[in-house]
Amino acid sequence: MNSLGYILPGNRSLRHRTRSFSFDSGAHLASRLSSSGRHAISFLVPEAAISVEAIEKFFPPARSGWRALLQPFEKPSVVALAGISFEVRPGEALALLGANGAGKSTLLRILATLLLPTRGRAQIAGHDAVRDSRVVRRQLGYHAGSDLGFYARLTGRENLRFFGRLNQLSAGAVAKRIMQLAEQFHLEEALDRQVRTLSSGTVQRLSLARALIHRPRVLLLDEPTRSLDAIAAAEFRRFLKSEILRLGETTLLFASHALSEIELLADRIAVIDAGRLLACDSLGGLKQRTGAASLEDAFLCLTGRAPYFAGNGAAE
Repeated sequence: MNSLGYILPGNRSLRHRTRSFSFDSGAHLASRLSSSGRHAISFLVPEAAISVEAIEKFFPPARSGWRALLQPFEKPSVVALAGISFEVRPGEALALLGANGAGKSTLLRILATLLLPTRGRAQIAGHDAVRDSRVVRRQLGYHAGSDLGFYARLTGRENLRFFGRLNQLSAGAVAKRIMQLAEQFHLEEALDRQVRTLSSGTVQRLSLARALIHRPRVLLLDEPTRSLDAIAAAEFRRFLKSEILRLGETTLLFASHALSEIELLADRIAVIDAGRLLACDSLGGLKQRTGAASLEDAFLCLTGRAPYFAGNGAAE
């Protein structure tokens, strides 16, 4: 097996690493493969880059006043995730689509080893996100639009150097990678300024550079273009499409409210509502299932916000 988890010819463990086609119906197999031309259908299917198995997450109820003192001791009863399961194949881009509070960020934080699931199992590149969290963190890059986590009095270059060294890059490799990312994200002028002096959009681009600095196999992005202006957002999407996804070496799982962004980047779309996975399919598959003409209409139909589609092929 090579470094990306693919099975090389002549590997005697082939029978243990592949799934037999005879156990999958055609429809089931198609639903698990990307619709993109980047992914060739093969009977030798590599391990999933991301595997989520019946993940549940409960939080204690929010309290105010003196009752807030009891919150840490209360039984978690507020449902954030309710038994979500799916897989993302190596090199695939999967988008999480849902309203605010649907559970997208909670799921990404569990995969990034920042939260523990209440029940269920999550794996990144074959490693358990709970038991092998240190190994998992070496395999992924994580960016959350609302949690940038920089040292404000250090410069952009010093921050990127620090995080690169944490990811076990040599000093020379870090310096080279910083210059590459600075050129791609137009950060040359920001590298030697303290982070606290930078605009929110510039800090956002710096955070994206940090997530990519060690060339992760799995990239988790939570609303990556949230604070970017229209030009910067378009440039970042083009960068993801042409430099990250085109090669098929990095798996992308991202949450976004921008439907055009999802349509451009995603091979498949996971629709989440109130902590439950309603559908996980290609854009064409979602439209066909709901009888909708657009992703927006398909989303509204699946979440029960568009009853006028009910008689036009929508799933019950």
